[in-house]
Amino acid sequence: MGIEIKPSDLYYRYPRKKETRDAPKFTGLPDPHPFDRNDLYEVIPMFEAVMDELESVDGAVLQGIEKILNDQVPAFIRSREEIYRCLVGMMREELGG
Repeated sequence: MGIEIKPSDLYYRYPRKKETRDAPKFTGLPDPHPFDRNDLYEVIPMFEAVMDELESVDGAVLQGIEKILNDQVPAFIRSREEIYRCLVGMMREELGG
């Protein structure tokens, strides 16, 4: 699908960590690198990948993914692949399938 998310599409505001802006970001599994849930440049590629996996372009789904990341994903889940799997699994559950 290849959804493109802009910062203005997001419900929450995330800091722009310019020092890591050009570092490689999440592109798919496997990816054991740590995930910074407080970096705009890190969360957008993650949300795009999750939305693609869910085959959705619905803003309500994006907002749900954000709420899950910010309110439900435990802090001990740190790697990109763990975050990805958690977001996909929890959002699928919320969507009923």
